[in-house]
Order: sequence, then structure tokens, then C-alpha cells
Amino acid sequence: MADRRRGGLSVARDKIGRMFPDNLTRAEAAARSALIQTESYRLEIDLSGRAPADGTTTFTSRSTIRFSAHADGQLHVDLIADRVLAAALDGEPLDPASFADSRLPLTVGAGEHELTVEALCRYSRSGEGLHRFVDPADGRVYLYTQFEPAEARRVFACFEQPDLKARFTTSVVAPEQWLVISNGVETEREPIGDGVARWNFAETLPVSTYLNALVAGEYHAVSTTYAAAAGELEMALLCRASLADHLDADRIWATTTGGFDVFERHFGYPYPFGKYDQVFVPEYNSGAMENIGCVVIRDEYVFRGRVTAASYRTRADTILHELSHMWFGDLVTMRWWDDLWLKESFATWSSNFASSEIEDSDATWATFCNAVKTWAYRQDQLPSTHPIAADMVDLEAVELNFDGITYAKGASVLRQLVAFVGRDAFLAGVRDYFATHAFGNTTLADLLTALQAASGRDLSGWSAQWLETAGVNTIAADFELDDEGRFASFDLVQTAAEAWPTLRDHRLAVGLYRLGADGLIRTDRIETDISGGRTQVPTLVGREAPDLLLVNDDDLTYAKVRLDPRSLRTVLDHLDRLPDALPRAVCWGAAWDLCRDAELSGADYAALVLRGAAVETDLTAVNTVLGGGWKAATAFSPLDRRAEQQQSWQDGVRALLAGAAPGSDHQLAFARAFAAAATDDGAADELASWLEGRDVPEGLVIDSELRWALVRNAARLGRLDEAALAAEEERDKTVAGAEYAAAARAAQPTAEAKDAAWRAAVDQNLITATTQRAICQAFWQRDQDEVLAPYVERYFAMADDISAGRGAWADKGTQLRTNALANLFPSPADLSDLLTRLDAWLAGAELAEYARRIIAERRDDAARSLRCQSGAS
Repeated sequence: MADRRRGGLSVARDKIGRMFPDNLTRAEAAARSALIQTESYRLEIDLSGRAPADGTTTFTSRSTIRFSAHADGQLHVDLIADRVLAAALDGEPLDPASFADSRLPLTVGAGEHELTVEALCRYSRSGEGLHRFVDPADGRVYLYTQFEPAEARRVFACFEQPDLKARFTTSVVAPEQWLVISNGVETEREPIGDGVARWNFAETLPVSTYLNALVAGEYHAVSTTYAAAAGELEMALLCRASLADHLDADRIWATTTGGFDVFERHFGYPYPFGKYDQVFVPEYNSGAMENIGCVVIRDEYVFRGRVTAASYRTRADTILHELSHMWFGDLVTMRWWDDLWLKESFATWSSNFASSEIEDSDATWATFCNAVKTWAYRQDQLPSTHPIAADMVDLEAVELNFDGITYAKGASVLRQLVAFVGRDAFLAGVRDYFATHAFGNTTLADLLTALQAASGRDLSGWSAQWLETAGVNTIAADFELDDEGRFASFDLVQTAAEAWPTLRDHRLAVGLYRLGADGLIRTDRIETDISGGRTQVPTLVGREAPDLLLVNDDDLTYAKVRLDPRSLRTVLDHLDRLPDALPRAVCWGAAWDLCRDAELSGADYAALVLRGAAVETDLTAVNTVLGGGWKAATAFSPLDRRAEQQQSWQDGVRALLAGAAPGSDHQLAFARAFAAAATDDGAADELASWLEGRDVPEGLVIDSELRWALVRNAARLGRLDEAALAAEEERDKTVAGAEYAAAARAAQPTAEAKDAAWRAAVDQNLITATTQRAICQAFWQRDQDEVLAPYVERYFAMADDISAGRGAWADKGTQLRTNALANLFPSPADLSDLLTRLDAWLAGAELAEYARRIIAERRDDAARSLRCQSGAS
């Protein structure tokens, strides 16, 4: 599943604006698991709307927990509910009034116990707990759960921590026309009168509370079977009825079964959970969630229009990521959230490994380099960076650490670990790990023990270097040439940022490329270990210096790369002549790092993108570098040259679009990029004519998704008024259409539109996280500084209110707060003035830790942009 956190790392507990008002600490969890062992849960969830629930805002649940206590003691069961209706321990009633602050206290003696808690619970509109959605397209109702890291207690009373696993038996009462699924196989469905039925599900194997799931509503479903190692496996795909025509089931099945083939073969443990359902759900806050046998995935992955290969690859990566969790995370689960990074990093690495095995190609690792590592390098250079193995003292720390370090850097470091120990040894260690710890809870040490035994490598130092320190190293070649142009000496030099000075051991490759009639062709490659600040590479001495010397060829390690002057010139002039996607990805990354570090001008980077994007075969790279080129031409360009560079970028992307093959993925990617780049009246006229069906480039289909991209940018340029946007929303009566329309309204360059968008995102209590995010992301637009000027101070006031939990923010959840703080951060043209005002405000502001962290990250982005504007020429 998927964001944030700082180094060292004990978390100060401030008293304002807690991100997790119903907190649980690691120490409390450890004390509870030392006292008790859970055995089973019997859950009875009533979604029928029978009293005392009303069916639209509340429901009832009954949780019966069997557990044993090792000694006499006191503890609590976790629950977030409107109220406890009844409770009993070993048949003796408990006082419902003792329920407070999400806890029902218990006193137990040594031995076996049975606890029953019946509660009135509330449906969610924030994506946490049991989310309820009514589809505007047809009025159908859809429910789904999201429990990570500690939201199961919003649906049933439980001991909410990952190391208290138990077997679950679930029963659900719901309208009989609905479809209901859970983690276990359905065993019985019986009508009980008044249009209501009861669904019973088989008992699960031992699982953690956060991996439970309940999905209910008028879902469309298709099913198939798969010949798994343990026998025939039932699989289903579910989505809203209004999306059924867009569900490309065959393609999704192909990805899923390909993943099963890879994971069952290489992990050496048959899939154990009885069935495998994947449910595409609306208004989902994240990408997906690995509930055992019942994965939920955001339904933007049911594509309503044509998308490029990059979108299909992203969806496939998500599907494979969650599938790999069935082994790493579900079969074997972390003891506490300190090892959150490990389950997410392993799943990210595993999904890419599976894709590379399915395709029998390095193309997957090029995509990994272009997308995952780009994310990791950015996150690791923010002031909020932290060691991969963070100190998760409580649930608030966990929430802050769902970030690019947890996912992207961790996966990149695992890729380095695979190179360090060898792929075969790595997989052998993983197989032993699963066999030894199946259905148990582990720590990082358990995995390293297995890998060390399989490889013979001492990993104690590796862990200390890579997991317990933050920051990214930079590696460059330092060499001298003789009179014949051969290397007389060759060293690899490693440096680190002053704030994070660790120098690490790396396993990497160096590639030598020569420019010829067939392009930039690799003529030699050496693989070596480096350590410390300088490592001699005698193998290269005496070899002819190439046109391109590529450090970290094949992208084995996690490090920024600096190109020597000749190699940089070769990349800038001839990157499009590199025939293979993976070395191109390393070069794209090196050029972007130089640009972000103000060592390569934004104009030069944008020119590189305009030269290389048309021939780039990795569509993820195309999207990534187009986004970088746009930023280089806007945020990174000096103010006195910005209009010129934005115009140059717009015209360059227009030329790419004109040259793209009709109907190609490149044409679609360039059309979207042109809409975003549009800056003058001529480009605005083009967007408006496309919306009217005139002068559309041959082969370009203006489907609903592309149309909304055009609408948003035409609105940004002032070409669409409220009547036009209302007509567009009427044309697409879906939740996606409503969200796109909200974003388009927020993008308009009028005071009225900005005020309405701000009030919707900041002041409304009933807005969903997905709609709010769409508004926030569209709010700040370039060339709208005059109308946006008042919102710098309004942002500061909003951040104060969020931290203090004042006004509308008193009851808003984590996602709404994060959306507002991150995406409404001011982005005027004059960043120097912004930083002066921001720093003066920060000096006196009393901010919650999470708010200060988000603002510090955005401040760092602004400061970096300012350096780029004045740094490289």
C-alpha cells in the first residue's frame, strides 16, 4: 500500500493538532502482546440499516474475541465508534460507559477468555474504516474497507496491532441484491426476510487485524480460475456497475496469473489463502491495499479512455505489488511498524522483479529507474529524509513514514542488496524466510539472517550503512588520460551531503560507450565493489576513453551519478542514439539530478527532453522527462527569461506532437504535455478548437479522460466559463467527472473561482479526500499571481488552524489535512519574496510536527527552484 519522516529519530509528542488523535504506542502494543495471545475473532456486521443504525451514516458490529492471558493484568480493546451498545467479558457484562478515547478497558486473570463487544459504528467518507459511496451515475451503493495501519477498530472491536494475529470468521447482513465478499471463501448466503440476506464466510488462517477486509454493494463481478500450486484457485474482479464496460478483465488476469507464476516459483511457498479477489473501488486515498485474498485497488485503474503503455505498466506494477504482499506482509508479517519499510520495499522490488521475469526483459528496470528511483532521490534530499529503518514509536510516526523512503528508496536499496549477495542467493534466502516464519511475525534481523546464510555475505555492516543512515551518495569518475587518449589512472569518487555524511559500500557497473554509425554502443563493461571516498579501478587503466563513460551502468546501486564533461556533452547531444532503455534511464536520471542541483540549466535540460522524448521507448520515461522539462522551463527558469523559455517549451512540445505517429502512445503523451504547456493565445485557441472537434491531430481521439485534461487547461487559460464547465460536468455524470470539473473550476484565473475553490477545499466538512485533492492540485497556476496573491497569508492561517484543530479542521482526517498543506502551498513566480514571508511566519508559528514537516518539504522545493533560477547558465 502508499507517505512520510525525519532522521534519528525519537518523535516529540506535541499537544496540538495530532494527526492520530486515537494513538497507540509501540510500548503499549509490546506490553499487550506480552500479556495476551489472540486466538480467534467472530465478526457479525449488520449493514441492513436496522435499528439502532440508520443504514446511510451508521451500522452495527459485534465482535467476539477469544484470547488467553499469560498472567493477571489490565489492558484495553481498541474501538472507534459512536458508542458501545453492549459488552461482556467471559459472560459478565461490562459497563459501556467505560468506553472512552477509542479504548474499552479490561481486567483479566491468567487463562482463556471470551470478550464480546457490540457497537454502533459510522460509515466513512474519508477512505478510513468502512467507506460508503453512492455512485452519481446510477445511485448504486458501494462499500469497502481500508484498515492500514490501525483503522479496523472503526468497524469492529479488536486488539489493533500486527503481532496479535488470529483466525477470523465473518458474517454480514446486507440487502439481498448486494454482492458481499471478505477474506474467507463464502460458505453460505441465506435470505432472512424484508429484502435482507446473511453472508457467512469461511474461517481464515491467522492474520493481522489490518489485513481484514469487507466489500459490499451492487458491484459488477467477473470470475475465473487459476491452477495454483495448492490446487484450483477462484479469482474475481469487481468494479462499479457504471465502469463495467471499461473493465479490461483479460489484461488484468494476464498480469495477475503471470505474477502468481513468478511468485509461487521463486518464493517456494504455495499461495495459502483460498481465493484471490481484486476490487476496484471509488474515492480511494491510496493506490491499493493487500487485504488477504481481497485486494482493493483505486478504480482510476479501470481506464475510461485510451492510455499509454506507461499507465498499463503502472497498473500492472500495482497489481503485482499487492500480490507479492500475500507472501511478504500477509503470510509473514512485521512484528510492529518499525519494519513497515521492509514489507513495502520488498513488494516494490518484487513487483518489478516479477515484471522483468514475465517480460524476460530489462525494460522493467528502466521504468524502475525512471519512476521509482526518481521519487526516491527527491525524497532523500528533502529536509524530512530519514533512515529507511525508522523509529516507529507510535501510530503517528507510522503515518508520517508512508513515504518515498519507505517505498522507493527501500526498494532501490534492496536492488543493491540483490546485486551484493547475488540474485540466486537472495531468492534462496527469501524461500527459507517464508518456510521458517509462515503465519508468524518477524523483524528485519530474521530476513538478514536468512540472506546471510544463503549468500555467505556478512550483512551486519550493510544494514548499518544502508538502513540506519539517511541521504544519497554521489559517485563520479576521476581519471587521467595518456597521450593516446587511454586511461592512465581511474578512480571512482564517492561523496555525501554534509547533513548525512555516510559513505557506503556499493556494487556497481561502469559502462564504456562509443558513438558510431549504429548509435552509442557499449564496447565494454566492468562490475566492481567500491568503498569509502575513493576506490581505484585498475581494470580500466590502459583502455581507450569512450565518448560516454556511464557510472552505475545497469542501475545496480542507489546513488546519484555525475558525468564527466565529455560524457555530459555526449548525453546532451546524442542521448537519443542510445539504443537500450536502461542506460538511457541512467542518463536521464543523471541529467535531471544535475538540473535539480543547479549544475545544468533548465533550458539545457528542456532542450534535451525535446530532443530525446520522441525516440524514448519507455513511456514512463517519456511522461517523467516531459514533467521534468515542463518544470525546468517554468519553475527553474530565471524570471527575466521565463516567458521566453515557457514559449520555447510550448512550441517544442507542439512540434513533438506534430511529428508523432497518428494514434501512437507518443502522440497521446505529447497531446497531454502540450495542453499543460499551453501559454499563449494561439495554444489556447488550439485547445478550444479540439474541444469543439475541429483541427484535432490525425489519430488523436478526444475521449473523456483527454477531454478533461483539455478542459482543465482551457479553464486555466480563461477560455471556459462556469456555463461551459457545467455543461462538461453534465456530459460526464460520474464521480470522476465531478472531480475533474472541481479541478477545472479551481484552475480558472478569476477571484470568484479561487474563492469558491478555497472554501470547498478548506471550509467544507463533507468533501471527500479525492475531490479535495483534485481542487488543491489545480489551485495554484502559473501566470495567475495577481488573483492568487491573497492566498499566501490565507495558507499561513489555514496551517495554523490545521495544527490547532480549529474550525472545520477539528473533525477532518489525515488525508484532508495532508492534501491541503501539501497542495495549497503557495507557488508564486517570485519565490524569493515567498521564502522571506514564509520564514518570518515559521519563526513564530506553533505547528504540529506533521504540518511543519510538510511545509518544510515544500519550502525546500521552492528554495531549490530559486537556486536553479540563478545557479546554472
